[in-house]
Amino acid sequence: MKTAITRRHDLDWLRFLAILILLFFHTGMWFNTFGWHVKNTELSSAFDYWMIWLHCWRMPLLLFISGAGTYLALGKRSPRQFAGERVRRLFIPLAFGMFVIVPPQIYFEHIGRYDNYWDFYQTVFEFIPYPQGSFSWHHLWFIAYLLVYSLVALPLLVFLKSSRSTSFKAMLYRVVGRPWGLVFVPALFILLTQVLLRPYFPEETHGLIDDWAFLALYGCFFFFGMLLYATPELWETIRLSRFYVLVAALSVVIPFYGGFLHMRDVISLPLTTGAAELMFDVSAILLGWFTVIAVVGYAQQYLNRPHPWLVHINEGLYPFYILHQTVIIWIGYYISRLDWGIFAKFWAISILTLFACLGFYWVFIRPFNVVRLLFGMKWKKRNGHRTVNGVNIEHRAHDGTLP
Repeated sequence: MKTAITRRHDLDWLRFLAILILLFFHTGMWFNTFGWHVKNTELSSAFDYWMIWLHCWRMPLLLFISGAGTYLALGKRSPRQFAGERVRRLFIPLAFGMFVIVPPQIYFEHIGRYDNYWDFYQTVFEFIPYPQGSFSWHHLWFIAYLLVYSLVALPLLVFLKSSRSTSFKAMLYRVVGRPWGLVFVPALFILLTQVLLRPYFPEETHGLIDDWAFLALYGCFFFFGMLLYATPELWETIRLSRFYVLVAALSVVIPFYGGFLHMRDVISLPLTTGAAELMFDVSAILLGWFTVIAVVGYAQQYLNRPHPWLVHINEGLYPFYILHQTVIIWIGYYISRLDWGIFAKFWAISILTLFACLGFYWVFIRPFNVVRLLFGMKWKKRNGHRTVNGVNIEHRAHDGTLP
């Protein structure tokens, strides 16, 4: 008889929260004043103020959760089985997405240059990286990075699962097992990576893995998620320290918005431009770490409970992530041409994208195993039950991808 594997329902709820945030965030990119692939004719700085805050912790939260899930994903698999499963669940959807899901985004960005979609699509196979060409992974950078992190982390995963890691975990607990350590030690480590790398890689790039500062920044959240979850006492420390970390997150909002508003000439502080940029950059990193840990701590306390819908929501999150940005741009292109106000357009694009992605998932992805494979989902058994090592899906362990 197989033993049921306990599932972390708080991680499931946090995945759902993170993907829901992405839906509204990427819809908002149509209307804020930041650069993006496509924009509405009328923009509003009101979107900038909430989106810059979300930007600091939305993807770090997803990477932190994925780190914890990756630790669980190894389970009783051999390293070879784990690596093969990572390639199947991550590389196949990435490759499929780069040739099928992402190209329409680039087409709508340059729609005036082509007579039809086929004329554009042929340029994808010139393999010229975006923005000079039409070959890109756009929002699927997350899948590419997660594949790299998972494979690089494999030796560490094996070590953490072994009895040889006992002394290492004890040392880790001594360093970050108190609220001040949990708040500041990882944050200072993340800051150090950016101090060392950002002078050489000052801007984020999503075309190729060539921005090592960006790769290191999100990699820190992934690896800290894995390390903290691997040590149960540290995971409990997150829950117990949630209020202190929340206070830290709220406190750093002040210099964060101070630097942001000063750089945009909304307010004037007695700072040089360079000092304001430095204050903003440092506080943004601190805000990201503090907020992620606060959210995870409160989720442990209040969200670690099942719901009848949760298993179905969790299963569809990965396909939803793959689809959502393309659908936002597709629907948004036509909505943006209407004579509506910004907020009417925002909610129309958000709601229509939500239902379009859900409909496509239920009709074209969920029932068919070949399509499920292309979207990184598990193979569906003929009797309708999916198992992992003999365990029913309702009790399966997390696998480290979005589902």
